[in-house]
Amino acid sequence: MLLVLTEGHKEHLAFLPMVPVSVVGDFGRIALQFLGKGCSPKVYEGAARKLGVPVEMVQQGVEGLMFLMTQSSKHMISEVDFLDSVMVLGFSEELNQILLQLYLQHHNQIRAILSHLPFNLPTYHNLEWRLDVQLASRSVWQQVIPILTVHLHLTGEHERCIERNSRLLQTDPSTLLHLISALEAALASMKTSHTRRILRNIK
Repeated sequence: MLLVLTEGHKEHLAFLPMVPVSVVGDFGRIALQFLGKGCSPKVYEGAARKLGVPVEMVQQGVEGLMFLMTQSSKHMISEVDFLDSVMVLGFSEELNQILLQLYLQHHNQIRAILSHLPFNLPTYHNLEWRLDVQLASRSVWQQVIPILTVHLHLTGEHERCIERNSRLLQTDPSTLLHLISALEAALASMKTSHTRRILRNIK
């Protein structure tokens, strides 16, 4: 299987070719350290000073590398699939091989760390939407078929490390209205005395 990298992940990983090849291995070790013990802003600041780049660029590069390694390890992708996945990034062959070696050396350790991490649901970060309406086709000249496309941006957090993800969804207006109705009913049920009594017992 191949990894699907969003434009955001590609932008974060685009920082890697800007640093010396020897530093990429250090970034991989930092990402592994942060995955197990959490983030340290001082490490970001030190790496940024050393490379002469903004701290945010270093942070995004490490987070992008962390995402690449964790997702590859989680799905246990093969060497060929890993190289095919990073090929879309346009990196040099030397950099691709370094990333592959990082994955092969640490994927068992990463899987062990992931198995002990608490399960945290992602939270809402941003939403983009677009409404498309098909007015005709080859077989039907006059028709109205509205489709709503939603790009949902999510944010997860572990030990103060921010991990961003996104989902692309499509639906028709009638299904969307039904979904809104179901969510509103769920929110209304939270205000009932019966639900409050259950929540008090859970706490």
